[in-house]
Amino acid sequence: MRDRAAALLWRTGIAGALVCAIGLLPWLTRTDPALTVLKARSAERDPDPAVLADIRAQLGLEDGPFHLLGGWLGGLWRGDAGRSWISGDPVTPDVLRALGASLLLMAVALAVAAVTAALICARTLWLGAHRRLGGRRAGGGSAVLAALPEFLTASVLATVVGVQLGWLPALGWYGPRWTILPALALGLPAGAVLGRLLDDLLPGAFAEPWALAAAARGVPGRGIARQSVRRCLPGLLPNTGLFAVGLTGGAVAVEQIFDIPGLGRTTLQAALAQDLPVLQAGTLALLLLAAAATGLAALTTRLLIGPALRDGALPSLHGPKPPAPTLQPLAYGGLLALVIALGLLRDPLALDTGERLQAPSLQHPFGTDALGRDVLARVGHGALDTLLLALVISVAALLTGVLLGLLPRVSGALVDTIVALPPVLVALLVTAVAGGGPATPALAVGAVAWAPLAAHTSALLRQERAALHITATRGLGAGRRYLLRHELLPAVLPPVVRHALLRLPGVALALASLAFLGLGAQPPAPEWGLLLAENQPYAERAPWAVLAPAAALALLGALAVTAAGGVRVPRRKRRVPVAVPQQQPRPQEWVGAG
Repeated sequence: MRDRAAALLWRTGIAGALVCAIGLLPWLTRTDPALTVLKARSAERDPDPAVLADIRAQLGLEDGPFHLLGGWLGGLWRGDAGRSWISGDPVTPDVLRALGASLLLMAVALAVAAVTAALICARTLWLGAHRRLGGRRAGGGSAVLAALPEFLTASVLATVVGVQLGWLPALGWYGPRWTILPALALGLPAGAVLGRLLDDLLPGAFAEPWALAAAARGVPGRGIARQSVRRCLPGLLPNTGLFAVGLTGGAVAVEQIFDIPGLGRTTLQAALAQDLPVLQAGTLALLLLAAAATGLAALTTRLLIGPALRDGALPSLHGPKPPAPTLQPLAYGGLLALVIALGLLRDPLALDTGERLQAPSLQHPFGTDALGRDVLARVGHGALDTLLLALVISVAALLTGVLLGLLPRVSGALVDTIVALPPVLVALLVTAVAGGGPATPALAVGAVAWAPLAAHTSALLRQERAALHITATRGLGAGRRYLLRHELLPAVLPPVVRHALLRLPGVALALASLAFLGLGAQPPAPEWGLLLAENQPYAERAPWAVLAPAAALALLGALAVTAAGGVRVPRRKRRVPVAVPQQQPRPQEWVGAG
C-alpha cells in the first residue's frame, strides 16, 4: 500500500511539474506573450505599444507567470480552466469537445488496429494450432504497413477515396462516417506494430507445458490458440495503452489533413499561439487519459495472470527459437543501399524548371519534383540524414528504455507522462528551452522514443520474474545479480531488441512528421519528411514524387523486421549416398526324396 501511494505521489508530481513548465512557456522562450496573442488575433495589425500594454493588462501578464499559474490552478478545482487568450471563450467546453472527438476517433482506430493485428497473427495462430511452427518466418508485409507515414496514408485516402471516388467524406467532423478514413490512416500502422509484437510472443505461448499437455489430451487447436492469445496479452497491454494515448494526442497531422477538431490539433494550435489556458487544459487532459489507459492495462493484466504473477507460477515465454532467418534482410538492405548509392551520384539541389514534374525516365529514374529537381538524388542524399539520425536515436532509445525498464518504480510515472505528449508539443518545449536548430527534432523524438521500450521491458521483466525456473533458481541461492545477468536479461533482451528494430522506421516517421508540420528540416534540405511535405500538393498530378520517399520508408520497415530474425544463406540439400547392400545368393536347398 505504501509503494502504491508513493507511486501515485510520484506520478502526480511529474504531471504537476509538466503543467507548470507549460505555464512558463512564454517566459522560457523569452518572447512577449502579448505580441504572440496579437498576431494570433489579427495578423495584419501593427504591434503598437499601447495595444500590447492593453493586452498585457487584460491577460494579467504584468503580475508574472506564477500569479497566472496560481489563478489557473485555483479555478481548475471548480471545473473552470479559464478563458482562451485568443478567442475569449471558456476553455473547459472547448477542450471537452475536442476530447470527445479524439476519443471517438481513438475507439474506431483501435478497432482497425485490432483487425489489422489479427490478420497479421492469423498465420502464426493457424500454424500453432496445427503444431507446425517450426518453419515460421517473419514476413515483411506488416513492416511495410507499419512504415507507411500516417500523414501520407491520410492524404491518399482523402484524395482517392474521399474526393475522386466519393465513397466517404474526406473533410470535417459531423458524425461516425467521418471517422472511417482518419481511423484507417491511424489504425493500420498501429495495428501492424501491435500485430508484429503479438506475433513475436505467440510461439513462446504455444511451446509452454500447458499448451503441449492440452494438445496431447486432444484439446482442439482453436481453443489452444485462443488461450495462447490470452497468455500473450499481458506482455502487450502496456504498449496497447501507449498506442491508445498516441492515437489521441499524436494524431496531429491526420487531424490537420481531415480538419478534425481533436485534442492533438487543439493543443498544437494553442502551443503555436501560446494560448496558455487552452494548452495547459489540453495537456492535463492528455495526462489524465494516459493515467486511465495505464490503469486499465494494469487492471486487465492482473485479471488475466494476477494469481500466477503473485505465486511465481508462470512459465517463460521465450523458449522457442525466433523465426527462421532468411536472405530477405540482404535483399531489402541491398535494394535500399543501391537506391541510396545511385542517388548520391546526382545533385539534389540542381534546378531545371523546364523539367518540372517529369515522369520517371532513364534520365530521372524517380522523376522530378515541382522545381525540376531529381527525386532520386533527393531521396539518396536525404537518407544520410534521415537513416543515420533515426539509427542513433533508436540505439539511444533502446539503451535508455532497457535501463529504465529495469526500474519500473522510477520509469512507470515517466512513461505515463512522456507518452501522453505529442512529439510536436515536445518539439515546441525543446525549442523553448534549447532554442531552434537542426538538433531540435532529434531531441524531441529521442525524448519520447524510449518510453514504449521501457514499458515493454518492464512488462516482460515482471512476467519473467514470476517464471517457475526463476523461483527454483532463487531457491537454490542465486543472487539478484546472477539472476539479472544469466536469466532475466537473456530472456527479455531479444524481444525488446526486435521491438526496437520494428520502431526504427517509426523514429524516421516521427522525424518526417515534424518536418511535415514545419518543425524539422527546412528547405532546400533533402530530408524524407520534407520531401513528402513539399510534394504532397502534387500527389495527384505527380504521384512518383511522393511515392519515392514513402517507398524508401516502407523498405526500411521491411529491412528492420526481417533483420530481427537474422540472416541465413539457404544451402542446397546434398544427397547422402546410401550404401545398398548387395543381395547375397541364397544357397540352394536340395530336397532329397526320401
